[in-house]
Amino acid sequence: MTLEELGYNDTFEKLRKENNLEDFEIGRIIAEHKERYIVKNEKGEFEAEITGNLRFTAKSREDFPVVGDWVTLLNCNADFVIIHSVFPRISMLSRQAVGKFGETQIIAANIDFALLVQAVDRDFNINRLERYLTICYSSKVSPIIVLTKTDLIEPQNLNEIVENIKRRIMNIPIFAISNETKDGYDSIKGVIEKGKTYCLLGSSGVGKSTLINNLSGKNIMKTKSISKSTNKGRHITSHRELSVIDSGGILIDNPGMREIGIIDSADGLENTFDKIFSFSKKCKFTDCTHRNEIGCAVIEAVEQGEIDRKSYENFLKIEREKDHFDLTVAERRKKEKSFGKMVKNFKNDMQKLSTKHNNLNKK
Repeated sequence: MTLEELGYNDTFEKLRKENNLEDFEIGRIIAEHKERYIVKNEKGEFEAEITGNLRFTAKSREDFPVVGDWVTLLNCNADFVIIHSVFPRISMLSRQAVGKFGETQIIAANIDFALLVQAVDRDFNINRLERYLTICYSSKVSPIIVLTKTDLIEPQNLNEIVENIKRRIMNIPIFAISNETKDGYDSIKGVIEKGKTYCLLGSSGVGKSTLINNLSGKNIMKTKSISKSTNKGRHITSHRELSVIDSGGILIDNPGMREIGIIDSADGLENTFDKIFSFSKKCKFTDCTHRNEIGCAVIEAVEQGEIDRKSYENFLKIEREKDHFDLTVAERRKKEKSFGKMVKNFKNDMQKLSTKHNNLNKK
């Protein structure tokens, strides 16, 4: 397999030259298992880990490799290789780390498109779609909506779902498919381009792994049925994994996400809720929060039915989460700065004591 088939292109070659990485062999991260990686290039697949220097100089988890990253390699003629450095990323899908306030979790890197997968029989939720869209726009990734399990509902119900999406979400491709009957597959296969990378986002049990298997014509990913007792998806995909299918498309399966925490995403919000931002320019006050101000054009548009009320409420909720995340990050950085200053002062005091002690000994 060539590097181009793994998604390498002129953009990455330019980054390689600009960062003086031409003397290294390179590969792409196709899987991650607790900071142990699988890297693939034209020579094959290798187990890998990062250098001690890369680990030591990393300022946060974001500096570590993730699935989709291009990396430079050492010792590439052995079964086990060392990751020397990570290429600058052209895109990065991220969300709030679950249970870790103020921290970011990278979902995958160097993504061209995100397939936002929802099952129409039980999982469908436009509010969640808007959250996924916000993440995509913040990450400079083009979204595509994929509705699965269409064989489990009536055509009339499916049409209503599609129309509801279009009323709130504009200019995003929507594909309705059945993993069982393969209805809709001819259409979605048409958007999978050779050399482009697609990351699947969605809850457990919506059919992401089955979709990859059907598109590839092989059983690449493990699948399992929905739990009959809870009607919820079971976590089969336990880690992110990149696969190249016969058509040339590059697909990344992703564990089901129950929580979609929004991080610093001003651009993402503006693109997802563009109608709200368009009306906000007419507000009486430039710092209008669109919650209860007199002269708010957004509130007026909601009351007149020009902005969908549920979309407006979802916007306010996501914006509050974003503001809380920004505040948490600022507080954490303040604490880190204070701790760093304390450590520096401690080292200076110890050095002074040591110097004083040495001078006394000389006397």
